[in-house]
Amino acid sequence: MEGRAGRVLPTNRKIRAEYFIEQGEENGASAGDLVEATLTEGRSFGLLKARISKVIGPAKGGRAASLIATYTHDIPTEYTETALADADAAEPISATGRTDLREIPFVTIDGQDARDFDDAIWAEPFDDVDTSNGWHLIVAIADVAHYVRPETPLDREAYKRGNSVYFPDHVIPMLPENISNGLCSLVPGEDRGCLAVHLWIDAKGELLRHEFVRGIIRSVARLTYEQVQQAIDGVPDADTGPIKKDVIDPLYGAYLALEQARAKRGTIDLELRERRIKLDRAGEVIDIEPTKRLDSHRLIEEFMINANVAAALTLEKMGAPCMFRVHDQPSNEKIESLREALASLGIKIPKNHLVRPKLFQNIVNKYRDTPESDFVSTTILRSQAQAEYRPVNIGHFGLALRRYAHFTSPIRRYSDLLVHRALIGTLKYGDDGLKPEDRDSFLEYGRHISSTERRAIAAERETNDRLTAIYLADKVGGTFKATISGVHRAGAFITLHDTGADGLIPMSMLSRSRLDLDTRKGIITGRTSDVKFAVGDPITVRLEEASITTGSLVFSVPDQNHNHKARRARGKSKRGKKRPRSSKISPTKHHS
Repeated sequence: MEGRAGRVLPTNRKIRAEYFIEQGEENGASAGDLVEATLTEGRSFGLLKARISKVIGPAKGGRAASLIATYTHDIPTEYTETALADADAAEPISATGRTDLREIPFVTIDGQDARDFDDAIWAEPFDDVDTSNGWHLIVAIADVAHYVRPETPLDREAYKRGNSVYFPDHVIPMLPENISNGLCSLVPGEDRGCLAVHLWIDAKGELLRHEFVRGIIRSVARLTYEQVQQAIDGVPDADTGPIKKDVIDPLYGAYLALEQARAKRGTIDLELRERRIKLDRAGEVIDIEPTKRLDSHRLIEEFMINANVAAALTLEKMGAPCMFRVHDQPSNEKIESLREALASLGIKIPKNHLVRPKLFQNIVNKYRDTPESDFVSTTILRSQAQAEYRPVNIGHFGLALRRYAHFTSPIRRYSDLLVHRALIGTLKYGDDGLKPEDRDSFLEYGRHISSTERRAIAAERETNDRLTAIYLADKVGGTFKATISGVHRAGAFITLHDTGADGLIPMSMLSRSRLDLDTRKGIITGRTSDVKFAVGDPITVRLEEASITTGSLVFSVPDQNHNHKARRARGKSKRGKKRPRSSKISPTKHHS
């Protein structure tokens, strides 16, 4: 649209206005570009005026979805030259002064697409005077603290990001690739520095004792979850066959013990359907497929959880600063909302009842493998408090643990790097640990990295929503099986069975009759008809609109036979209403 007037559509689905771009204010943008725009004075054709301040890239293609999320949430993508110089100057770690663990056959177990391997594991059975049929585990974690020293340019860049951000088409790493995918990645056959923890557990998975060492390892294999699961199931391949008896079988034996301890604690283990967005080489969405949670996934989870517990135990016992991963119990308001939502299934949560994780897990177990399973797990998830990072321990409600800290992923989480530094300083494993005065900064550190984590989660979710809308865009008019996941004055929220996509059936497209909303019971009913829409009900819906720009999906109920248009259901901006001025508009799609 260069040289012509045009309009900008916001990518934020909460902003329903359009903005007018006068000729000469397009800043080189063309129709279909993703842009950043700034409000200017006045109106034209009833629309607020804006000018293009930056052209981000084309609005079409799979990469556009993650670009929008990256710019909307101000996620850093470039490192400073000094930080890159720090990373480029890094060299492999020497074994001098470290505990040599290179004779132990560690393996890494990750997803097929993983590129950074920051944890390696090993296990063996053990017996002693007090314990029979116990297990000795070692969890070795990449020694990121050796390379990322406090107050260096590389450290400041890592802190600014707080964590890596994972999109279906690419990753925005917390650390430069030379560190994250290179010197700190526990690849097979290469010497790598680590901070490792020995864990001794009994036959029921209870932690007996633990010990940290700063060492060096040499992994023997990079395995995937699927490979390990097949080996567990008795179908090893060329990689897992030679090490199944001595490496994989002990890992699985230790996992079965740990699983007993988890079940005894009553950890909340929700049955949520997860899906993976598949892209082709050009970044276009070709499929959205369900992912299966395997025992091999749970194995890694349990090993990591127990390593994290050991880190928190050690730091708390020694009075050292610790960045705890805390998860508060649900608020009274959320419990009341959960009570009302589950009442539609006949599930009763007694009032004035002491809320424990096991209460929720018993409900999940009761509805496991039933049509209501997704609804029950999702509803319970929404009732939970948000986990965060704090230097003051209040426990982890969801995991039913009194103390917990993130220790196992310092390549991708700054919280873990802080815990590594605390352990190094406290256990006197080098001069690159925390200093006593660093404790004073932990409160602010916790607030910041909790914020960057929320930012990453929002960006990842919005990207998946937009990619899902792209995938469904050519299926407008088609019908789908879904479940009602919520009710609101705007209409009924639904979740599609096949893709897991979330969308809205506006009130005007639910029924031709007048409707009444009861949010306490989670139902919408017809005022003069027997129409009823309840949370948890299955429903067949028709896709009316898939907005690639915002990632929103609008549906209707096919058997209502009404002719409303989806765009009418969304409503229009009220002209003349003053909007708060902003220095910029979220990245937008530029139309001629």
